[in-house]
Amino acid sequence: MNVIALKKPYLLFGLLSLSGAACAESNWDFSGNIELESRYFVESPQFDAQDDQKFQNAVDSTLEFRWRNNNGNQRISIIPYLRWDAQDNERSLVDLQESYWALESNNLELLVGINTVFWGVTESVHLVDIINQTDSVADIDGEQKLGQAMINLAWQQDWGLLNVFVLPGFRERTFAGIEGRLRTPVPVDNDRANFESGADKNHVDFALRYSHYIGDFDIGISYFSGTSREARFTINENGTQLIPIYDQINQLGFDGQYTKDAWLWKLEAIVRQGHSDTFLAAIGGFEYTQYQIFDTNADLGYLLEYQYDDRDDEEPLSIADNDIFAGARLALNDPQDTSVLAGIVYDHESDEVFLNVEAETRIGDNYTITGRARFINNTDSSDALDSLSEDDYIEISIARYF
Repeated sequence: MNVIALKKPYLLFGLLSLSGAACAESNWDFSGNIELESRYFVESPQFDAQDDQKFQNAVDSTLEFRWRNNNGNQRISIIPYLRWDAQDNERSLVDLQESYWALESNNLELLVGINTVFWGVTESVHLVDIINQTDSVADIDGEQKLGQAMINLAWQQDWGLLNVFVLPGFRERTFAGIEGRLRTPVPVDNDRANFESGADKNHVDFALRYSHYIGDFDIGISYFSGTSREARFTINENGTQLIPIYDQINQLGFDGQYTKDAWLWKLEAIVRQGHSDTFLAAIGGFEYTQYQIFDTNADLGYLLEYQYDDRDDEEPLSIADNDIFAGARLALNDPQDTSVLAGIVYDHESDEVFLNVEAETRIGDNYTITGRARFINNTDSSDALDSLSEDDYIEISIARYF
């Protein structure tokens, strides 16, 4: 079971954020949800040790405790997240998404604790989003993150917003266990992870981000120096497990969005110096929205993006190296907030195809139902997604909010 390492820097930062409760001048706000999730795998597993049950069931829960003082210049946020998986113990997780204290003064804000930070503008891949570690067993889209200990100083001026991050402590990426689906051909041994830094998990990372808007343009320029959130792998002595290696990297990133009428033009790009040669990766495209289609309240958006990555084989593997993403987003704008997102990623060199469909609607005031479908086709042994080629699945989840 993956459990957040509440020791050393995480214990310190968690206690700092919790200690603010002693001086609370007003009531706490509490909310949360519990979610039942069931995945149906269309095909039998590809590897002998994997659980051959067609259904994989899990329970998720997120609790939110928030406080703000009467003056409005201090706040506390505590958000624990729990996931229990019935088939794969490595997919079960206890995490703190947030546990911080923040102080606002004039144009400055200081945040100390554990937080989740998102950077990026594109739909299919978020190249610049590097602060938090990816919870890769949650889903293959890489959207869910693990909480990160940090000191974050934000300075807002007329010329833009500057964020400075000091990031003590490192979170290892989650990987499926030997019985789990959606895993590598050889399972990953997280207990033997190697680090380029002599400080191992205790290396203190550093990041900067400047963001601003100029007319119809929104831009962000970021810099990160520290332990890579991506791992490369070596094989153990008897060839039965992969050992992750986390290198020290320097990454310069840019994200920008241009908004004009119904058009959103988007770009993310990075230059990274890592284990071997410095490489460039970029993703760019657009989203165009038709409003109130067919004289209804519904909006239909069209998405197109191109993914490029020129890293060599010695760097951590990327599946978004020379691919085209095309999709559509339908928002009914009804009382139930019904929406559907469908997309396809096509590798025009290998003809590999990844199809993704997500739909969500609300039932009454307290329930939501979400459906997902992931299908991978036309892979061969040299393709990055070949180990998942038998893991097509359909998922239904029901969440109760309170």
